[in-house]
Amino acid sequence: MSAALVTEFEHYSNWRNEVSERIVALRDWLSAQELNDAESDLRLKQLLERLEEDRLNVAFVAEFSRGKSELINAIFFSDYRQRVLPSAAGRTTMCPTELFFEAGSPPCIKLLPIQTKSREGAVSDFKRHPDEWTTLPLDIASADQMRETLARLSETLQVSGDIAAEYGLINPDDEETARMLERDGSVEIPRWRHALINFPHPLLEKGLVILDTPGLNAIGTEPELTLNLLPSAHAVLFILAADTGVTRSDIEIWRKHLAPLQGASSGRLVVLNKIDGLWDDLKSTDQVNAEIARQVRTSAAQLELPESHIYPVSAQKALVAKVQHNPALLEKSRLPELEAALTAELIPCKQELVRQSTRGAIEDIVVKTTELLEARLSNIQDQIDELENLRGKNRDVVTQIMEKVNQETRQFDKGLGQFKALRTIFAHHAGKLRKHLGMQRLHAEVKKTRNDMDNSRFSREMRDAMLAFFAAMKGNLAKAGRQVDEIQTMMNAMYRKFSDEHGLAAVNPPGHNLARFHKEIERLERIFNERFNTVLQMLTQGQNKLTAKFFETLASRVVHVYEIANRETEAWLKSLIAPMETQVREHQLQLKRRLESVQRIHDATETLDERIRELGANVDTASQQLEQLAGLNGLVHASLADRHARAAKAEKSA
Repeated sequence: MSAALVTEFEHYSNWRNEVSERIVALRDWLSAQELNDAESDLRLKQLLERLEEDRLNVAFVAEFSRGKSELINAIFFSDYRQRVLPSAAGRTTMCPTELFFEAGSPPCIKLLPIQTKSREGAVSDFKRHPDEWTTLPLDIASADQMRETLARLSETLQVSGDIAAEYGLINPDDEETARMLERDGSVEIPRWRHALINFPHPLLEKGLVILDTPGLNAIGTEPELTLNLLPSAHAVLFILAADTGVTRSDIEIWRKHLAPLQGASSGRLVVLNKIDGLWDDLKSTDQVNAEIARQVRTSAAQLELPESHIYPVSAQKALVAKVQHNPALLEKSRLPELEAALTAELIPCKQELVRQSTRGAIEDIVVKTTELLEARLSNIQDQIDELENLRGKNRDVVTQIMEKVNQETRQFDKGLGQFKALRTIFAHHAGKLRKHLGMQRLHAEVKKTRNDMDNSRFSREMRDAMLAFFAAMKGNLAKAGRQVDEIQTMMNAMYRKFSDEHGLAAVNPPGHNLARFHKEIERLERIFNERFNTVLQMLTQGQNKLTAKFFETLASRVVHVYEIANRETEAWLKSLIAPMETQVREHQLQLKRRLESVQRIHDATETLDERIRELGANVDTASQQLEQLAGLNGLVHASLADRHARAAKAEKSA
């Protein structure tokens, strides 16, 4: 492994751990000071869980025989002095493969049978059912056992054309496929649909996830790659081969599946592999480099990319160089340049995403708590001022103050009635919002669309069913968005009313926007349209099956989008009402304490000076809490800062 890549991962892991520790300290302090509430506790819990489960996804995409598995071995697994992934001439990894580390589970490989393609459900659905997978242990102490077990990724089956068409793997009407069926009566297909490898590798243990995708056929017939796994990757490496150049299938993968990812993935790197095929002892080094540069120019032009985005390497020679500790060969392989680009591209982009989401959540909680403490401090100071004014006053004046406090209490109690009415109205609007985003309605729409597609004989009928599905999904989100705006307007008005009438601190309720979910549904619709445009007017059996499977995966993705939208909307609804509930409780408490203070003075149960000293101590406590909160917030923000920026700042200070 590249030392820089390992160091960068270690820094990122340490940074993430430091952020988590600071957030835990903030959470524990809020609890100890009794300044937390259910909504804040939930948000901090979810934030810590996200940091704990944080993953960095790198996808390797290529046609067969481009040296993709060898490149993964060279970058990540050279320390094992062997090929972890099978790599040989021809087709090796036959199914999409995810490499990761799962603490508490033994090293193993899980294989999903290809037969699951004939059933409803995407790969993500089957991941929730362990019994569907064939699980094989990995003995990391035995190179032979690991090699033998991982070789099963290359297994194939000979099946009839009807079965292959049922799985959506072929189109029987394709001329080349028809000739092959006529000649052999069967076709070769992958034995496995998907593979999961739990492997105790240092980078995988720190959250790296590697996705290995085996060629255009797998990408085209497993829609989950297009809809979910590739768009969610933080970096995508597209591998070409210098000995073949950019082929027609390479162009198809790039244009259909990778070029549209701009804006979805953080980075895309193009690797021109197998440059060792251009090495020639009869040519000078300059001549060889000129030939490699020509291949880079040609590849960049065909992919419509700058030449600087193409990285020529020899993965095989790089692996040999690392195993044999041959620095000269490693430099000649040019792999270090690619590793440096991957290091610079992957982790900083991922870190920025984590930083932004974490900072936003912490700021919301700190602002809410700060407003609470400032309101408490203001109320206590008002009580002190009120009691100071009683010095030298007779009993009648104290009685008048008591009446004034009682009057304010009655007025606030009247406001509480309005607040209870608001809660009822809020619950009504929240119910309408939940109905628009309802999972039951979504599942019913999925079922209806599936039935409509099953009963479709023509591509236009199938297309209409899908378009109606998308229209319904976007319509529900649009209605939900309008409901969100209505709730937001209502709560803003109520916050202003309570602030004006009862002197509560001015609060800006948190906003919520469903636009990104709407955009994700539109993205899925675009993918469907691009996919459907390749289908003929009259659907064949193979096309019908593949399109139906595509819908299953697409529907699963839409369900996932709605689940996130529901979860975030529920969190927003709680955060919307929670600050007002907290302020109401705090104001009630301060009114009660204020009345008790004046009552005790009226009854001469304690002296005025004693009560003022007691309130002064409360001022000190609230002021200290504000300082401590600011300090904890500062520590969290300091840990969130990029370590390079912190290092530069420290160097400047020195």
